[in-house]
Amino acid sequence: MTTHDITAADPNEWRSYDEFAAGIDAFRLPNASLAGTALALTLDDGSSLRLSFGTEQVTWWADGSLPGGDEHRDPYDAVRVRSDTVFVNLPLESLERESLTVIFSESTHRALVVRSTIGSEDHAGEPRVGQTFWAAVTDGGEPSGEAPGPSRDLIGKRNLYRYSPHHLYEHVYISSERYAWQCVEGVQRGHGDMDLSTVWKFSDGLYLFCFREFRIAVASVWLHDLGYQLRTTGVFLGLTGTGDAEHSRAGGHIYPIGSVAYPDVQPV
Repeated sequence: MTTHDITAADPNEWRSYDEFAAGIDAFRLPNASLAGTALALTLDDGSSLRLSFGTEQVTWWADGSLPGGDEHRDPYDAVRVRSDTVFVNLPLESLERESLTVIFSESTHRALVVRSTIGSEDHAGEPRVGQTFWAAVTDGGEPSGEAPGPSRDLIGKRNLYRYSPHHLYEHVYISSERYAWQCVEGVQRGHGDMDLSTVWKFSDGLYLFCFREFRIAVASVWLHDLGYQLRTTGVFLGLTGTGDAEHSRAGGHIYPIGSVAYPDVQPV
């Protein structure tokens, strides 16, 4: 029987990224191996990204808007979120305080690329973390269907996210630029905020959701499957309580609990 902690966290002691992220991958989908495969992507601004996967590491090259120029070798983490769709994250060791996330379809040959970075210093009123987004196509075949792009589909939705027996969060999608969250169970219980967010539609029922927090230096990349599976797969990049950059995996179950529709004037 699961014991639920209903003790609220001290509102004056904001938890650091590494404290709340510990164990947040308990209900994540299993890892997938891409060993022996390669992938070449062309981004919508003409930049290129090439990936050659080993068992635990990937050799990659990039140009244009992406960091790179030289050959890099870094660890990677892959999850097959659907039979034809793969979520791949590169928690970069070759480039400090950065990560690259690639989502690609083996059937439509469409892809998304997200670059997450931690800034060198804080700036008042702005998150220390930043993210850049690109739609892309792969070299797997002729692309079909709509290209991934910004979406308003989640505005007004209210979901619970269960990441582990001890991690339960609520999200309310406020606008195309912000979402509100609160911790219902976990070390942040009672804490909440409204942070910057980005939502892109990848394909039917699959949505990229990313956030950038104001109070602590943490950015996250998620792929929500709001179809039949109601699962989410994600990663974090942030600064620990000691100021070190850390990458974490996450994932879990989605429980829709409500939605609203605006009758006339719509949010931004």
